[in-house]
Amino acid sequence: MPSPLPSALEHPWQAAWHDAQLRISRIQADMAGTSSPRPRITRVGKVDAELLDAELVQVLKEPLTKALNLVNSAYKAQLEPELTLLIHLVLYKFSVWDQGASYGAKLQGLKYAPLPSTSRLRAVSGLPASTLVLHSVLTIFAPYLHNRLRAHALSNAWPDAPSSDRRRKAWELLTRLESMHGLAGLLNFVLFLWNGRYRTLADRLLGLRLISARRHFQREVSYEFMNRQMVWHAFTEFLLFLLPLINIRALRRQITSLVSHLTLASILPAPLRPLVGSTSTSNEKKTRRGRYWMLPEDQCAICAENTSTNFADPAAALTSLAAVSPYTATAATGSTNAAASGGDSDQAPQFPIHTPYAASCGHVYCYYCLTERMMRTADDRAGVGPKGAQWACLRCDEGVAGADRVEASPEGPDYESGVDDDEDGEDTMSFEYGSEDVDTEFTDMSGSVGSYADSESGLSSD
Repeated sequence: MPSPLPSALEHPWQAAWHDAQLRISRIQADMAGTSSPRPRITRVGKVDAELLDAELVQVLKEPLTKALNLVNSAYKAQLEPELTLLIHLVLYKFSVWDQGASYGAKLQGLKYAPLPSTSRLRAVSGLPASTLVLHSVLTIFAPYLHNRLRAHALSNAWPDAPSSDRRRKAWELLTRLESMHGLAGLLNFVLFLWNGRYRTLADRLLGLRLISARRHFQREVSYEFMNRQMVWHAFTEFLLFLLPLINIRALRRQITSLVSHLTLASILPAPLRPLVGSTSTSNEKKTRRGRYWMLPEDQCAICAENTSTNFADPAAALTSLAAVSPYTATAATGSTNAAASGGDSDQAPQFPIHTPYAASCGHVYCYYCLTERMMRTADDRAGVGPKGAQWACLRCDEGVAGADRVEASPEGPDYESGVDDDEDGEDTMSFEYGSEDVDTEFTDMSGSVGSYADSESGLSSD
């Protein structure tokens, strides 16, 4: 049998191995005798757990109260405390009783520390059942009984009872208990901020302390939701600042005008336009027509448009739309021509012109209607022409740069003011505007609207 090798013949690595094994054994013995450091639990995590539990109760209670309100509105006020009690009991059973931590504490990575107890009756979570029953009484049933007792006392006017009445004494006792409980809760919260051990007064009385659910736990805070809210809030603030500066109506009108004038011939180059059937030349003048070009000349197109866009009364709106349609405009024109030829017209104009003013394009409108449209268009920059400051005529669709008052000229030989030139004993002076008689009582308004004066009057004298 071969003899073992002497120590002198061992390799150097074998000697190093034996030395390392001795050191490792000593280190393991030292670590077994010392306790491992406990993970540090932040106070804000415990407070956040309590707030999350309260928010969860509110989220679950809101749809139930709405359902009760739909069944009977009186149920919401009568059964709201019982509904809150039921939600608390269900959450307590499936969280603290079964898992040893509330849902808010689980989200924060916390749980209740195991308690030494001689009782064999334990809950599913491993905590003593008697301790959890007392904890549920202090945190769930006691607030419910307090709310019910306080509501009953207020409904029966206990605070207004005489000082010698038992109800008044019971109310004073209740208020004192509330004050004492508030003071005790304040002291407990100060101690919690000092050492961070017991979060609530019930936890301190029963010795329930929240610890970390995992041995190596690192608190991680996700700011994704907060960042999203901040971005959305900044975006809405920017829109609230920007939208009043944008004239939506002017922008919409400019886009509509651009699209309406956009044709295939205008897009194609000049050599390709004859291929698509465009034979227009530079010498050919295109007649522009507005929306109310068929309306009789003795009627105000702006008044017709205002009436047609007033849908407050459906019957009136339909009547006004029918009155300005192209089919009835021809008949109206015929009646106007008949009146101009000397016949009597029994039907008055539907939209008569009051204080006539002629626009720069030559068409006549009411003074108020014309000035209102011109000023609004200039303010909104929603028209045509340079920077959209000119209002588009409803008859010819041209920009109106100014307006001048229509002056009536009398008819008759050598008319002079204050001289009666009636040969037959009757006044032969007449005014003609279009095809209808014009009222001779004009108001004293002279001058023009805008920067351009109309040299051609809308009146014609025979």
